[in-house]
Amino acid sequence: MKIIRSLLYLLLILVGAFLLFLLYATIDDYRPDDVSIQSIECEEDIISDSLQIKLLIWNIGYAGLDASMDFFYDGGEQMRPDKEGVKRNMEGINSTLASYKGFDFIMLQEVDQNSKRSYHINEYQIIKDQFKDYNSSFGMNYDVGFVPIPLTEPMGGVKSGLMTLSLPCPGSVERHSFPGNYSWPMKLFMLDRCFLVNRYQLSNQKELVLINTHNSAYDDGSLRAQQMSYLSDYLLSEYEKGNYVIVGGDWNQTPYGLEPELPSHRFDTEDLIFIEKDYPAPGWNWAYDTSLPTNRRVVTPYDKSSSLTTVIDCFLASPNVELSEVKTIDLNFQYSDHQPVQLQARLSINH
Repeated sequence: MKIIRSLLYLLLILVGAFLLFLLYATIDDYRPDDVSIQSIECEEDIISDSLQIKLLIWNIGYAGLDASMDFFYDGGEQMRPDKEGVKRNMEGINSTLASYKGFDFIMLQEVDQNSKRSYHINEYQIIKDQFKDYNSSFGMNYDVGFVPIPLTEPMGGVKSGLMTLSLPCPGSVERHSFPGNYSWPMKLFMLDRCFLVNRYQLSNQKELVLINTHNSAYDDGSLRAQQMSYLSDYLLSEYEKGNYVIVGGDWNQTPYGLEPELPSHRFDTEDLIFIEKDYPAPGWNWAYDTSLPTNRRVVTPYDKSSSLTTVIDCFLASPNVELSEVKTIDLNFQYSDHQPVQLQARLSINH
């Protein structure tokens, strides 16, 4: 009887501790505003409306998803490499980004500020320090005090988000929350997805609206559908004002009609969600490189001959923006499970 009583007490203690943890997580839950306006620390530039611009996008995978890694969310086992591995990846990421100094805009995703998974290395500050001539903005999309999985090595605290670097000074920067989320209590430990909007004044009195996005993964597609509908309304409203709109980032979806060549990689033809045709409206243009993948599945460490790959990192632009020379940078997924993509574009003033 004493053994049974002791086991019941132990069970009550465990259940109580779990309920207290859920209470703490609920109270501590990150609840961003629908729209958050950020302060600007520079004097707004007025840029030429006939400007030819160069852009780069890259999901850096918090410097923790290099080619040696699998990942538990994708069906693998690991959560992070050792600290020296994260440092090496961060050095490689920073070195790669240094090659693109002079690009007008650089939009990054999964940039950690203070996370256990990246050993509390402030990746945002490291990149910002290297790009001292750039204006930097940040949109938090993952702020959780303690993520309890995987049980063998919990992810712990995470502070991470989107980073946009720009040579011209923006007139405004806004973080826009995407609608929809997982149900409680799962939502307490998942990302609060968003897109980051930088606005630049043009000499023709219109604006260049630059959007850094990171859409949902690990859902059945319903969250992505809500996000895409919300983003569509936003894009069309900006274009109706006469503004020039460019979106870039990790969409976690494949552009409609993509038939990649990928001659030296295995393309994932099963686990795909395609963006709908003519999104958000006819005349809008997508830019992606069909010759190389931008993302690998992280169920196993990277093997070029066997790892499944796809294209989910790309650009979208309004009809008054001309897109050209899009190119995926082949890094063999050395530092991240994503590869950077560069683009040249021109604002079409006669449109």
